Amino acid sequence: MRRRAPAQISIAIATRDRPDVLARLLDALAASEPRPREILIADQSAGPQSERIARERARGEVEIHYLRDDRAGLGVAQNRAFSHAQCPIIAVIDDDCVPASGWLAAIAERFDAHNELGAVTGPVLPLPADDPKLVPVSSRRSPLVRTFLGRHVPWEVGSGNNFAVRREWLDAVRGNDERLGPGSPGQGGVDMDLFYRLLRAGARIRYEPDSVVYHAQVTTKERLARRGPYGHGIGAGVVIWLREGDLYAVWVLVRWLALRLRRCFRGLLQQDWTLAREEALVLGGTARGLLFGLRARSERPTSYEPTAAR
Repeated sequence: MRRRAPAQISIAIATRDRPDVLARLLDALAASEPRPREILIADQSAGPQSERIARERARGEVEIHYLRDDRAGLGVAQNRAFSHAQCPIIAVIDDDCVPASGWLAAIAERFDAHNELGAVTGPVLPLPADDPKLVPVSSRRSPLVRTFLGRHVPWEVGSGNNFAVRREWLDAVRGNDERLGPGSPGQGGVDMDLFYRLLRAGARIRYEPDSVVYHAQVTTKERLARRGPYGHGIGAGVVIWLREGDLYAVWVLVRWLALRLRRCFRGLLQQDWTLAREEALVLGGTARGLLFGLRARSERPTSYEPTAAR
């Protein structure tokens, strides 16, 4: 059967020392219908294996661009990929995720049908695993369409491992804040900050239930290790927004603390010690993130190159 023409969408993937999962993702994207116009891989790995995987897959039908980046941080790597993307829509997926068969089609259809959309997000479900000891690390399960415009708490909008954005909106906010995200001093929150600033700039973001990706599960120890940095990123982002004169950030912090404390108390009442410990780690990370935000330099650092500069 003849394949459809590629979707005019660039896929941005940041990777670091996970060649096996990167190979799995690239194979899934190559088999998707439609396939993407191009894939950009920003690699911060210490070893050569990820580059080898990328260059091997580049011999297939999908155009793959390998971008070596010796800096650190998810925000930095994504900005590198964003700056080299050639398509008007850029979709982001983490290297340890696998898209559902209709992921790219759903993104393309929503943008084609709704010219006013600035970004699309979607569900993140656990990738099935043979090991029963593994647990989900990041899930977003809502089956309901939602449209976000104006002020919203960013964790309701979507997840950083499953979103797509129009290039002009990335230009408007100048890409990621490179102080934030895994591998950066801010530790986390680069996706929440990006969603927040897109909304603040006037972008309309749609949560689309048909745009599904599956996220690899991890051990309980690995999940716990990610909770502190997650809170740290939110705390840092809130203070950075406040320092920019954005008073809505106070409400974001109130909502965040209420959510985490409610979950922590529920864990204590139900004697779910894992849940209680997770939320204590998130709260501790948030407190440290607030201090980081106060100390961070006021200028928002970014290496993102807007369209006019290309």
